[in-house]
Amino acid sequence: MSDHSYEVSVRWTGDRGTGTSGYRDYGRDHDVRAAGKHDIEGSADPTFRGDRGRWNPEELVVASLAQCHMLSYLHVAVTEGFTVVDYEDRATASLNLNRDGSGELTEATLHPVVTILEADRVADAEAAHATANSLCFIARSVAFPVHHDPHTKVRAAD
Repeated sequence: MSDHSYEVSVRWTGDRGTGTSGYRDYGRDHDVRAAGKHDIEGSADPTFRGDRGRWNPEELVVASLAQCHMLSYLHVAVTEGFTVVDYEDRATASLNLNRDGSGELTEATLHPVVTILEADRVADAEAAHATANSLCFIARSVAFPVHHDPHTKVRAAD
């Protein structure tokens, strides 16, 4: 197999004229960029003086997990022979803060709602989440458990 590499740049845009002269004196705003893509406007979580209207790093990790799981799941559906016609997820995560100001994500839970065509394949569709999790590059890379609370629907015949 071949190795792949990825490159992004992050540029802080939160200087309010005095740099980091004090904890409350600078903004947490920044832009995340990759060649040929739209910028992502980032900030810190509002708890940490960030802009609620911008993506924070913790949300981006959870979004990456949800995206990766979905893409892996769609692949598994093809290889196992059932047809997905709709997929939505509401992913959540927990962050533990430590007394020294550090913290870590301690777990994430994906809540995918998948609609398939074959009524007799619901059990297979549910089981496919475990396979997708084992294939997901991001889930395999994080240092916390990724749980799944899936729900499968069947599209009624036309």
